[in-house]
Amino acid sequence: MSLATLEALRRGALSGARELRLGGCGLTEFPREIFGLAETLEFLDLGFNALSDLPEDLGRLRHLRVLFASGNRFERLPPGIGGCEALSQVGFRGAGIREVPGESLPPRLRWLTLTDNRIEEVPSALGQRPALQKLMLSGNRLQRLPAGLAEAPNLELLRISANGFEALPSWLAAHPTLAWPAWAGNPFDPGRPPAARLISWQELEPGPLLGEGASGRVHRALWNNGEPQTVALKLFKGAMTSDGLPRHEMAACLAAGGHPQLVGAIGRLHGHPEGLEGLLMPLIPEHWRVLAGPPSLESCTRDVYDPSLRLSGPAARRIAHCVASAVAHLHDRGLLHGDLYAHNILWDGAGGEAIVSDFGAACFLPPGGHALLRIEARAFGLLLGELLDHAEDAEGLGLLRAMQERCLDPQAERRPSLAEVARALA
Repeated sequence: MSLATLEALRRGALSGARELRLGGCGLTEFPREIFGLAETLEFLDLGFNALSDLPEDLGRLRHLRVLFASGNRFERLPPGIGGCEALSQVGFRGAGIREVPGESLPPRLRWLTLTDNRIEEVPSALGQRPALQKLMLSGNRLQRLPAGLAEAPNLELLRISANGFEALPSWLAAHPTLAWPAWAGNPFDPGRPPAARLISWQELEPGPLLGEGASGRVHRALWNNGEPQTVALKLFKGAMTSDGLPRHEMAACLAAGGHPQLVGAIGRLHGHPEGLEGLLMPLIPEHWRVLAGPPSLESCTRDVYDPSLRLSGPAARRIAHCVASAVAHLHDRGLLHGDLYAHNILWDGAGGEAIVSDFGAACFLPPGGHALLRIEARAFGLLLGELLDHAEDAEGLGLLRAMQERCLDPQAERRPSLAEVARALA
């Protein structure tokens, strides 16, 4: 399809197009015909080609809002990108990048993905992009972040897993808007894989695929452990994700231990015929569903809810209490969830029983790092706001509103602990 699109572009048959996908076309140079769409083009995907640079005059695409160029052969983030006045989302994952010039950052930058490159330093200009909300830098060679990021007024999601940090930036715990950090797999990381029950592949009968994410696939499986038991089996892909490496997800999931509101691990798989890593987990009832969908290109750091979703006051409060209890349990075990979102919450669709899932961004607290837990209080406050937006009646919601206000306090040290929240909502 991409090759057919490229041919249509070269024939001049795409006049007025707002979206252009040219992934995997074998491109070694930027097709200049794209400039013929300068008055309309908003979305451009050049991923998985053999490009090593982009034009200096890329700013001619003055309506361009989204640019993807992952899986290419860049040495540096092309400076021409900085001239795109409307560009807000930039994705160059696994593109060989070593250098990020300050002039390559567009003025309206909101979401920057540079996962799985070879970057040793990012520019101080990042702190001068006031719209910046989402910064994904996992899988690079970074040892520090520019101090100016402490002043980024809208930064909410920060991924720096699998880098070379000897310590977290001193400003991280006090940042007024940060809600979703991830830092597993750095030299300072005290991550300690706990002793886990080993479950042989020979004891399992894998069944149908239940779902797939960036880190792995989840199957229904029958576990022949004396009395046969139906479970969920997650097989990890092993590749770098935007959150970090799957082995860190496994370590966190095992360290989380058991809790009725957590999708924890029963044990760790061994003996897979292809050498794959895996976890055995409880199977969630079929009628349970995710509370919301993940963020879209437009919403950036906010989940996308079904507009028809309506929660009773008691159900909203019950969901909030379940989530607070689960996260307080993680905090007590020295873990930050890192991705506390409605799309990682499964609920019963009625009364408000809920469980927290997905440890892909989870990380261990460094020594003396308990102040970092207040970051996750902000994520919980944002979730409370979303529950309130979908609640039908006022029963019990006054407490949720009061707790939301406390959790969103821009002075992080004044936010409540999740244990305190759980007690208040009990």
